[in-house]
Amino acid sequence: MNKGKKIYEGKAKILYETQDPNVLIQYFKDDATAFNAKKKGTIQNKGILNNKMSEVLFGYLEKNGVPTHFKERISEREMVVRKLKIFPVEVVIRNVVAGSLAKRLGLEEGMKLQKPILEFFYKSDPLDDPMISETAPIAFGWMTDSEMETLKKLTWKINDLLVTFFHQRGIQLVDYKLEYGKDASGNMYLADEISPDGCRLWEIATGEKLDKDRFRRDLGKIEESYQKVCDLICS
Repeated sequence: MNKGKKIYEGKAKILYETQDPNVLIQYFKDDATAFNAKKKGTIQNKGILNNKMSEVLFGYLEKNGVPTHFKERISEREMVVRKLKIFPVEVVIRNVVAGSLAKRLGLEEGMKLQKPILEFFYKSDPLDDPMISETAPIAFGWMTDSEMETLKKLTWKINDLLVTFFHQRGIQLVDYKLEYGKDASGNMYLADEISPDGCRLWEIATGEKLDKDRFRRDLGKIEESYQKVCDLICS
């Protein structure tokens, strides 16, 4: 697979064209950001670990009937993915109270929820990714009613699968974000990545945070935590 022109660079990844118009190469960087890039830094080998973890998790979801953009990992930092038109919507699933939910509602972190919460945010760094209603993406023409129903159905299935997967490895999946897109034929796929960058992960036995909160909150042992999650996921 030949890497062509760079077509997009985000906070954590770069996308390149290939000789196949339907697929791209996704490159994982070591750059770390928090609070919509207001805090910046580097986590050594993060890109390598996130690429490996995403490969395993996308593969697990695919085997269980979830369509993802992942095709194959081709190097330590690169994977081949389907070319998609990404919906400008971040989908957040919360299984435990933490982060912005705790702050927004004045709740204690770690509080168990009777049922997972599904939230939607408009992908916009300049606006700090504002929360939007479930009907907003349809009202603004970003997706159809049918696409929203498909997205929600996939999200609940993904949550059931990932909660079980992580729990079996001694990790509590507290909350996480997902992104979706569609190909030229209109088929929807899970996109982006699944890693400690976008998932809040707590060790069940100790309550230790194993995710990017260690960077956000200056907790230290960032690289070690990412490596620990990777070892548990990929072993």
